[in-house]
Amino acid sequence: MPLGSDPLSELAIPDGTTVEEHDLVTDGDVIIGGQSTIEFGVRGRSVIADERVRFGGHIEAEGDCRLDMWCDVEDNVLVGEDAYIGERVHIGGELRVAGDLDIGDDVDIENGFEANGWIVIRNPMPTIVFLFVYLSQLLRIGEDDAAADLVNEMLGEDDDQKPILVPRGASVSDDAWRVSTPATIGDDCRLHGNIRAESLEVGRDNVIFGSLRGREDVIVGKGTEIKGDVTTRNGDVRVGPGAKIWGDISASTVELHENATVDGKIRARDGMRMHTNEVLSRPDESAAAMAEMAEELEAADKGAADDSEGDDDAATDESETVTDEESADASATDDSEETTSTAPEESSDEETTATDTPDATETQTANDEEATAGTAADDDSDGDDTEETAQAE
Repeated sequence: MPLGSDPLSELAIPDGTTVEEHDLVTDGDVIIGGQSTIEFGVRGRSVIADERVRFGGHIEAEGDCRLDMWCDVEDNVLVGEDAYIGERVHIGGELRVAGDLDIGDDVDIENGFEANGWIVIRNPMPTIVFLFVYLSQLLRIGEDDAAADLVNEMLGEDDDQKPILVPRGASVSDDAWRVSTPATIGDDCRLHGNIRAESLEVGRDNVIFGSLRGREDVIVGKGTEIKGDVTTRNGDVRVGPGAKIWGDISASTVELHENATVDGKIRARDGMRMHTNEVLSRPDESAAAMAEMAEELEAADKGAADDSEGDDDAATDESETVTDEESADASATDDSEETTSTAPEESSDEETTATDTPDATETQTANDEEATAGTAADDDSDGDDTEETAQAE
């Protein structure tokens, strides 16, 4: 950041900021300009508030906490490192500090305080004054690099997680976020409340439970959901791919991506047009990056379809295998039944044969007896003839 610029010239919400049960939660620092009202509790790494800032909840700072004169905190203040409390600060709960405590005169802490380090009763220099004096001395002795490093350290320029910056005179609550400066919201945020600013730039994959209203341009990034209207008085509205607007859009000119969705009316005084271009000035929002992303999504969808077809083929093969096994079982059952039904028939035939055999044997015996009787009769006849011949002689 250039040294001559004002770090609190806009409302800046970094990536991943959320509102959780009336708490404003971020992984980075929170820097709040003077005479602002924050109806949320605040949870962050370090919390710095200029004079006359009012907090409607508690403060939880993993690092340092610095409250300038006349600040008002409705609930507890919990500090992981050092705390600097200016004069005439009011804390409605208790103050707990893991490190050192610098505290000014006429500080009102309703439930007492506790510090594990040194406790020094004095009036800490206001944050803005301290930074101004320190930077002036560094610049006066020619330490430009040290001054730039200090600014970067205070504002988190070298960190991956940027700080929350709330400009002077802002009002932030669950109902509305009102600032008189431009507002920038990062990616993957989840916020509650209507947002009112000079201009608005909303990043990607955000969910905002409220409307957007600005005097100048309003930009809604890729995949963002706005649960309300998007309105600008004198500017244009640009909506990126995959964005969903659950409300009306009103602007001078509306530029809507062909893959965006608007569940409401569109009022454009100077006309509306569809586009396929990027809406955010980021490297991965260029046409080449978008084309590459589309190819990756198409490849992923094709891979998912192939996997689904493979699963269907496997299920079909398994079904056919089960059907073949059932057919084999059915065939085996039929063969067993046929064998069972054939066995009694063969037994019946054997019984018939066994029944017929004694009859044939009896018939053959009778025939043999008749033949024997006939032979005996012939023999008797021959004997009688011989006897008659002998008597004749």
